[in-house]
Amino acid sequence: MNVEDEVLRVTGVEKRYRVGDRSLDVLRGVSLSAKRGEYLALRGSSGAGKSTLLHLCGGLDSVDAGTIIVAGETLTSMDAGALARFRNRRIGFVFQAYQLLPELTALENVALPARIARIAAPIAAKKARALLDRVGLAERLEHRPNQLSGGEQQRVAIARALVNEPEVLLADEPTGNLDSRTGSEILRLLLALRAEHGTTLVIATHDSRIADQAGRTIELVDGRIAMAQEVTG
Repeated sequence: MNVEDEVLRVTGVEKRYRVGDRSLDVLRGVSLSAKRGEYLALRGSSGAGKSTLLHLCGGLDSVDAGTIIVAGETLTSMDAGALARFRNRRIGFVFQAYQLLPELTALENVALPARIARIAAPIAAKKARALLDRVGLAERLEHRPNQLSGGEQQRVAIARALVNEPEVLLADEPTGNLDSRTGSEILRLLLALRAEHGTTLVIATHDSRIADQAGRTIELVDGRIAMAQEVTG
């Protein structure tokens, strides 16, 4: 892979947690990279370390060893303030449980990261409306999360993740709370938006149907990369 095309590089990453009086090794020397615009799937059973790796790549947690570079910036050397600013502007997140703020409307939820990035309210709202229209929710702008279906909430979450035009979109089991039909629709939407925006998409999943559509699939077993498979043709 041409280094100039890289948007994500993980090198020798280790992560462990204390559980009572013992140490639990979750990631054990993981290394991988992803290029701009790529769709990379992290596959593995529950407890394999895929969600932990995704959170580390997004700067939501800190490594115990190794380095993570996103869009040319070394996350593992940033202080908390710099990391929060970088995360807001350059990385988008989609979670299994949506993580929408219940007191905010769909429009307000999507505009929030832009407002945190100090984008003027009218511009943030315009960007949010355009994205909600793109994900098929133009008629639901003023609805709060409890007035939306699971699939609609995930569409709001996807729009929110893209409002600041991030280089990397990280999705942790984005279809895990959805029925198979809605899950397939959400995956198609993610892939379409990735193509439109040129965003690198990394999805953590245990679902082979999702992983099979990725350009590359990386299998995690007990915190180590067991296999990397690239789709050709």
